[in-house]
Order: sequence, then structure tokens, then C-alpha cells
Amino acid sequence: MHISLEANASVMTATGQSDDATLGSDIVLAVGLSLSATTLAAAAVPVRRGVDEPALWLAAGFALLATVTFLSRRRGFLERRIGGPVAAGSGVLVVLSAGYAINRGVLGSVVLPGLEWSISLVFTAFLVGAGIVAVGVADYAGFSSHGLKRRTVQFLEMLAVGSIGLIAMFIAQVLLASPAIALLGSLSELQSMVVTYLSFALGLGSVAFGYLRFRGYDLSYIDLEVPTVRTVLWTVGGLIVLFGILVGASFLMAATGVETAGHGTVEEAEQNPELLVVIVPAMILIVGPFEELLYRNVIQKSLYETFSRYGAVVVGSVVFAFVHVLAYATAGPGQVLASLTMIFALSLVLGVIYERTEDLLVPALIHGVFNAVQFSMLYFV
Repeated sequence: MHISLEANASVMTATGQSDDATLGSDIVLAVGLSLSATTLAAAAVPVRRGVDEPALWLAAGFALLATVTFLSRRRGFLERRIGGPVAAGSGVLVVLSAGYAINRGVLGSVVLPGLEWSISLVFTAFLVGAGIVAVGVADYAGFSSHGLKRRTVQFLEMLAVGSIGLIAMFIAQVLLASPAIALLGSLSELQSMVVTYLSFALGLGSVAFGYLRFRGYDLSYIDLEVPTVRTVLWTVGGLIVLFGILVGASFLMAATGVETAGHGTVEEAEQNPELLVVIVPAMILIVGPFEELLYRNVIQKSLYETFSRYGAVVVGSVVFAFVHVLAYATAGPGQVLASLTMIFALSLVLGVIYERTEDLLVPALIHGVFNAVQFSMLYFV
């Protein structure tokens, strides 16, 4: 009798866990269906209003495919091993199509009734399409609703940490510029650039170490190894891959008519080449090391706690691309998106290299030298 009661309890527990898993999967699919339907509406409204842009038609078609896929998953017509990748792939194609339409100047803006706010439906499709990708991956991986929520919360936390890094840089610039001006009077462009990069190091470094202290980590969390032949090989290989992507993407964008935005620092250097005396070494000594410290060694490594290693690389690269928005803020939205896409792709490479080597020095060197070479070319071109 005792054995029978235990057996019944085990069956009831297993049944309860199964019900929880099913409920969690249903919630994930419901979120995916809501996102895909929203994306479909955002892409279809401009089309119905006569916007003649093939990329927008494609975005609407891929959003429809994602909607049908999530609906089929909820009805049990598709297994997650098939439905998840189809939904995620459809979301990627929505993002690419909507992004291309935005780059072509198609925004599909509408005014919200009663609020007098204008929003871009195409940009909405772009953003929500990214959510489709995330939910499609979550469905494929079998995440529960709790797992999806936990990963979303950590993504937002890391996005906040990355954004705070930007704010800290501006605060550091004020703190350093004030005594410099008091001591030297008005600063020249060269002196201002020195202050900017010192602020860069102070701001990002403070946030990185502050976050580690907040989490209770010591300096052993920072992955630094003594340079070896392996370090050199990874660095050289990484630089070759980055420049290969840069050249290939440049040709592709030129062939498809995609325009990118100009970086604020590049524009300053073009107007005053003397600034390269500060910019080039700063890329190697400050920008590469401190950006990789915060965005790879702190943010990407923290994401390992809830994401897979390569999932953390992707999510960390989203954060890295997002914090570069202000660097291209003077350009149009389409040009900004194209530039951020390029940064995202390059960040993926740096993230994979960091994940493979577990040595901060390698991506820091690659990042710094890659930037320094590009700025050096401004002097010779």
C-alpha cells in the first residue's frame, strides 16, 4: 500500500510538471503569435496605403509566415524542432527587409489618434521582428515562460549596464574637462580629444569595475592571460576576418544601394587630420581594451549565466550595437541602421573570439588595431 501511494504521488508530480511545461510553451507561443501578428499589421498597413516598396511586401510576407508558423505550433501541427527555426528565420528576414525599406527612406509613419504622436510602422516592424527571432529561438530551445522572462530580464539588465557606460563617459568628461579648462583656459581640439578619451577610459572602466563589485566579483573575473603564440595567431586571424567582413559588406551595400552613416569621430578626423595623433594610439590603448572589458568580459560573460555561450555572443552584440546609436545620431534612421548592422556583425566576431579564447587581451587587441588601421587610412586617402 505504501508503494502504491508513492507511485501515485510520482505520477501526479510528473503530470504536474508536464502541465507546467505545456503551459509555459503555450505562453511562449502566445507571445510569438502576438509579436508576429503585430509585425504583420505594421508591415501591411503601409502596403495597403499604396507604399510601393518591394522590401515592405517581403517584410509583410515573412511576418505572415511567422504568424502561420506560431499558430501551427499552438495547434500542434508543427514540432518545435521545425517551427522554432522557421519562425526565427522568418523574423530575421522581416528585420532585414524592414531595415532595407527604412534605408530606402520608407518609414510608413502614422499619427496616433488623440496623442498626435507620429510613429514609423516600418521601424515598428523592424523592432518587433527582432522579438520574433528571440521567441522562435526560445521555442526551438524549449524554453518555459519563466526561462523566457529570465533571459529577457537579464538582457534588459545588460542593456542598462551598457547604456550606463555611455552616461558615465559623459559625466567623466565633465569632471575632467572642468579642471582642464580652469588650468589651461580654453582647450584646443587636440586637448579636447585627449580629455574625451581619458573620459572614455574612466567612464567605461568605472562602470565595469562598479558592476563587478556590485555582483561580488573580484579582479579574477577579468580574463587576462600572458601573451603566447596562440594569442598572436588569434589576433592575426581575427583581424583578417574583420577586414574581410568590412570589405565584403562594403561591396554588398554598394551593390544594393544601402547607405551607411558617418561616425562622428571620423568626421572630426577628416576635418582636422592632426587629431589622428591622439585618435590612433587611443584606439589601441583605450577604446579596444575598455570597450572589450565592459561589453565582452563583463556583459557577455554575465550573459553566460542564463544564455548559451553563443546566445550570449548574439545578445551581447545587440547591446554593443545599441550603445553606438549616438555615434551616428546625425544621420538618417536608415543610415544609422545600416551602420549598426555592420557593428553588430563585427561584434559577433569579437564575441566569438572572446568566447573561444577566454582571454580579454585578444579581442581588445583586435578591436583596437582594427579601429586604428581604419583611422590611419584617413591620413593616406
